Amino acid sequence: MTRLRRVSAREVAVFVRLFATMISAGLPLLQSLNLLARQTGHRYFRNVIRSMASAVESGHTLAGAMRRHSSVFSELAVSMVEAGETAGALDTILGRLSESLEKNHALGRKMRAAVVYPAMIFAVAIPAMVILLVFVVPTFQAMFASAGVPLPLPTRIVIAASEIAKSYWWALLTALAAAVWTIGRLYRTERGRLALDRLALSTPFVGTLLRKAAVARFTRTLGTLVTSGVSILTGLEVTARAAGNRVVYDAVMRSRASIAGGDTIAGPLEASGVFMPMVIRMVEVGEQTGGLDEMLVRIADFYDQEVDSALDALIAAIEPAMILVLGAVVGGMIVAMYLPIFDMIAAVG
Repeated sequence: MTRLRRVSAREVAVFVRLFATMISAGLPLLQSLNLLARQTGHRYFRNVIRSMASAVESGHTLAGAMRRHSSVFSELAVSMVEAGETAGALDTILGRLSESLEKNHALGRKMRAAVVYPAMIFAVAIPAMVILLVFVVPTFQAMFASAGVPLPLPTRIVIAASEIAKSYWWALLTALAAAVWTIGRLYRTERGRLALDRLALSTPFVGTLLRKAAVARFTRTLGTLVTSGVSILTGLEVTARAAGNRVVYDAVMRSRASIAGGDTIAGPLEASGVFMPMVIRMVEVGEQTGGLDEMLVRIADFYDQEVDSALDALIAAIEPAMILVLGAVVGGMIVAMYLPIFDMIAAVG
């Protein structure tokens, strides 16, 4: 049931793009919503749009109607639409929102694509290793025992691993389940999530990529909100909730407290250690010149390209490394089991 109610980021982005096009073309708000409801293939999303149309027809604002469906529309979308309705520039704001959603969706899609290849390799390699350890190695072990040949160290290691896999598979599965449960439990607590997110950001290669993605998401979200007329305090609060990382969330909320107290945004961002020095300097320049919104969008565009380059480099490095490591493990297991056979053949010869 939950899956049927899940509306993807792509579907929301397409909806907002079509909505912006219709409003820009001069179609009334209610008519646009009804048209979009008929065109939407997702049943739950169609009901959401119809509910929004009914709320608007009853006198509610579009932002108010969207806020009733927080599982579909983010606080970013609601805040921007609210600002657009207040300023009388809903078509312009919807256009900016659609661009922001599309770029954020593209960034998320690229990040997910980076883990697909390693996941596929592991999905094939792990069952192959289990089959070797549980079914193939015992056959060789019985043959070596009947022949009474001395076993070299690599062969003894593989046989020991096979014995562990056969005798203690339940303990291995229990340990794996316990680890997954513990990580999930930690992630539900503030301190645990902060520790795990900090660990992720400090991981070599991956941490750099996550930092750049976090910077791109933060600057684009805040820049889009400020450009659309949302106050900087509200924009920072919305951006913090959309950060997806507790370290970034804390840094942004400290920046919000700083600017509420009359100080700058840049200081707390620099103290967090997440944001690169170039980002801090550009934010400082934006604050001093009064062009913070434009500067944030420029930073987002730059780091979108940086994330693309980093992902390409990471994928290019992962593919041969995965093949090399898994080839060495599986191939090493096979060679280790054939070493005694080579010794037997040499002795007979």
